[in-house]
Amino acid sequence: MMIIISYDIAITYKNGASRLRRVSKLCQDYGTRVQNSVFECIIDNQTYIKLKADIIKEIDAKVDSVRFYELGNKFKGHIVHVGAKQIWDLTDTLII
Repeated sequence: MMIIISYDIAITYKNGASRLRRVSKLCQDYGTRVQNSVFECIIDNQTYIKLKADIIKEIDAKVDSVRFYELGNKFKGHIVHVGAKQIWDLTDTLII
């Protein structure tokens, strides 16, 4: 299923830069960065539950914000991109 994760970490608050790096690293391990603080992840439900719990453990909910958008398996055709930084189809085969 496709999950979109967006976050806003208060880097000027105590340990903010460290929290930002940890949340970014977690998201990079499971998805593709499509904007500075936005990731698209194609993962199964168990992985999603674990990733969400791991991210929630890393943030300070008093000052940070994370949004999880659950697009499911029928996400193709529901994402429209305009402008620079076009990314590859995450479900297609990548040839290097």
